[in-house]
Amino acid sequence: MRKLLVLAALFSPIAMAQTISVDANSLMRLPGNASVVQLDRLEVADYGTLLIPSSLTELNVGELRLGHEARIAIVPGEQELRLYAKHVQLGAGSQITARGAPGTYQKPALPGRNLSLQLQSLSAQELSVDARGGAGAPGYFGLDGANGKAAGCTWGQAGQGADGDNGGDGHDGAAGAQVTLQLPRDFPAQQIKVRVEGGAGGQAGTPGKAGAGGAGKGCLVYRAEGGRSGQPGLPGQPGVAGAAGTVSVQRL
Repeated sequence: MRKLLVLAALFSPIAMAQTISVDANSLMRLPGNASVVQLDRLEVADYGTLLIPSSLTELNVGELRLGHEARIAIVPGEQELRLYAKHVQLGAGSQITARGAPGTYQKPALPGRNLSLQLQSLSAQELSVDARGGAGAPGYFGLDGANGKAAGCTWGQAGQGADGDNGGDGHDGAAGAQVTLQLPRDFPAQQIKVRVEGGAGGQAGTPGKAGAGGAGKGCLVYRAEGGRSGQPGLPGQPGVAGAAGTVSVQRL
């Protein structure tokens, strides 16, 4: 009941609530109609995930706690997400992810979402942020060529095999995000792990196979020769990897 009341309070352009807790091994998604959310406390237990929609642009938290292997997963979006937290405690293996979505045959890959994180007090073995771009979709497979018709004694010519289609080009990967970190001055640089590589380009489509020529046939009066086989298609070109993002670290 408490969680329902908290989530109900988030249905406004600027949502305010006291506490949000995500249970261990579970997933919770914030409502998509709030652009700014203010919380006294946000806790994601071990192996839990809090999903932040693309419509949310600012999250203000008094106390943020992520358990072992816990996640804050940020949906790709055009607008930067700003996360401000006063006191942060991160368990081993926890992570903030803002990866772009992989492409499909109908849609291009999406870039990692730009992030601005201000963590005033931070206790963690490692701050891990993954904001890589989405990978491009592979190219279409080329269709195989049709086989030629076999010769007959009433028609003396065998059909030629059709050429295979060329494979499609792989789609390009998307860019990595632009990530700005504002961290305490005493948090070690070697414990900051941020990934902003561009997404891999899609694999080239494989070419279609050549159609086999029609078989020859020996008749009483003559012998029909077999048909010529077609040519195999050409492979497509691999997609281009997305551009790498940027990382800026500022000390508070």
